[in-house]
Amino acid sequence: MSSKNQYSDEFKEQIIKKCGETGNVATQARRYNISTNTIHTWIKKYRQTGSVKTLPKAEIVRTDNGPEKHMK
Repeated sequence: MSSKNQYSDEFKEQIIKKCGETGNVATQARRYNISTNTIHTWIKKYRQTGSVKTLPKAEIVRTDNGPEKHMK
């Protein structure tokens, strides 16, 4: 059974900041028991968008004209 942790945006930003200050992702990953891959994903997203905020997922709605995407 897999378990997916949900972290607040503030927590993610805090971890990214600490990684930047220390220059070491592995140390923060061990300290907070988070996968280094997860932290690297947050850092990549932060660098690309300037934020770690989660965007709403698109909802696909079927219409007579075919599927359309709508934001939730």
